[in-house]
Amino acid sequence: MQGRAVSIRLPVLAQDVLLALFITVMQVQGTLALEPNHAASRPLTDLGYLGYVLLIVNGVVLAVRRRWPVPVFVTAALASLVYYSFDFPDGPGWLGLFVALYTLTAYGDGRRSLMLSGVAVTVLAISWLVAAADIEPRAAIGWVFFRIGASVMSAALGESVRSRRFIAAEAQERAERAERTREEEARGRVDAERLRIAREVHDTVAHAIAIINVQAGVTAHVLDKRPERVRETLVAIEQTSSQALREMRAILGVLRDPDDGRVPHPGLEQIDELATKARDAGLDITVEATSPTTPPPSAVGSAAYRILQESITNVIRHVGPTRVTVALDYGIDVLEVRVSDEGRRHAPGADPVGPHVPAEHPTSNGTGSAAEPGRGIVGMRERCQLLGGDLVARSLPGGGFEVKARLPLATTTGTAHR
Repeated sequence: MQGRAVSIRLPVLAQDVLLALFITVMQVQGTLALEPNHAASRPLTDLGYLGYVLLIVNGVVLAVRRRWPVPVFVTAALASLVYYSFDFPDGPGWLGLFVALYTLTAYGDGRRSLMLSGVAVTVLAISWLVAAADIEPRAAIGWVFFRIGASVMSAALGESVRSRRFIAAEAQERAERAERTREEEARGRVDAERLRIAREVHDTVAHAIAIINVQAGVTAHVLDKRPERVRETLVAIEQTSSQALREMRAILGVLRDPDDGRVPHPGLEQIDELATKARDAGLDITVEATSPTTPPPSAVGSAAYRILQESITNVIRHVGPTRVTVALDYGIDVLEVRVSDEGRRHAPGADPVGPHVPAEHPTSNGTGSAAEPGRGIVGMRERCQLLGGDLVARSLPGGGFEVKARLPLATTTGTAHR
């Protein structure tokens, strides 16, 4: 079995402690190695080993540089200022200061840290130049300018690292936000598809059950009196249920088809079949339609068919045998669908053909009957709104009920049936 590469990464605090020890040793040992070349400078052992103390403090303080970047930088800057003001030997004692300055701009809060580092570098540069006013030999002043330049570069490097980290964090946040947006859009599409399937199932089942209910009532009523009509009503029940099953398979087949195959939705070309079924259920239905200049979009045709189907179903369920007028008016940019009925012809229970007792007609606000609130008119209104249209359902002054829908022939949303 091949060995797996193991990444060893020390904790941040351990890294900083090791760095602080390394910088401290480098500053002390490097300065001691160069001390013989600076005979005119103050020895590190002078003033109670103050030089050693300043070099050690300048290095050890880096152990907590990421936790407290500003205090660490202030401590290192003061140690460096005192060190060079007392004319101690010029060596690598600036290493701790450069690391502290880099940490300030890299882990600070941006603009404020950059301003603080700029002010501090300016103060240090002036102090270093004043302390080196009588330096000998004069060529040694080049180390002063090196410290100034290295300080500026350390601050700039830290700011560059902070900016790149900030840009990377923003890019990561945008990627996560985009991922969340895609997931929300996917959930929205799933919800829209679920709602569409629910509407299709409701319209198909409600229409079929309403017709079957009427035909079954007729069969029970004429079974003994007119047995010759029993065959006709049973055939109508069989045809209606078969059609409902076919539509249900077409609707639910989308959920099982791995290739997302779609079966065409019912459209206005099936309006004659719908009217025939309504007549079999006892309605005296008349269809009035103008000729369209161009065939309507499939989404509009499917929505109009479902609105007609639901309206006729409501008449069958809530009114019973009556006269119904279906009108389709094709305009230039809108299709107007209207279904109106004349109301009940007989008192409840007095129909000699079908014994069913009609319920109250659903109210125009889409809440259904007083006894059993329904979703029929609400569903029709939602279909219209998805296509940018509107629907009005109201009682007529002379009795009866009317449903009028206006569907734009150019759909305004992307949620239409495909």
